[in-house]
Amino acid sequence: MQSEIDEPQVDSANEAYFDDLDERATTRFDESILQAPISVLSRRIPIVFSESDTVLTAVRAMQKEHRGVVLISEDGTRQTPLIGIFTERDLLLRIIDRGREPGDVCLREVMIKDPECLPRTAPVAWVLNKMSVGGFRHVPIIDARGRPVFVVSVKDVVEYLVDAFPCEIHNLPPEYGQQRYRTRDGG
Repeated sequence: MQSEIDEPQVDSANEAYFDDLDERATTRFDESILQAPISVLSRRIPIVFSESDTVLTAVRAMQKEHRGVVLISEDGTRQTPLIGIFTERDLLLRIIDRGREPGDVCLREVMIKDPECLPRTAPVAWVLNKMSVGGFRHVPIIDARGRPVFVVSVKDVVEYLVDAFPCEIHNLPPEYGQQRYRTRDGG
């Protein structure tokens, strides 16, 4: 009597995925991605206010520009050193949660003073470090004299990584767990 060894059943859709994987060119994650200069990230000019401006003024600017952060400098311009930061999180925890009126509160009362920031010469790895270790969603980037140059957001880092791995990100099925794309014919 001959004994047969049962081989595990393999789903043909899964098998096809792995066959296709061998044919696709993939980008390897290497240290050069993390050592790239911060300048490879999106660099929007920051919204800057003075500490005497009201929270309401800052929030309206944040809404208008679709930003989650404003920076505070001594004179409200990018020409003087960074002295503070105010974020959506600060709005929720320091204004709304405490029942304060945004038009009655100056930024100096609720801003984070002397925020952690990075020089424009720092690599991307340091932005990730600040975000991970510090729990920040925004990291101010300053010049050699401490003046605000731009702000890096989590969204900027995500976009950089998507640009580094476009095939691996954009070629996923439309639904998680779906093994194959649907064709346009017969959708």
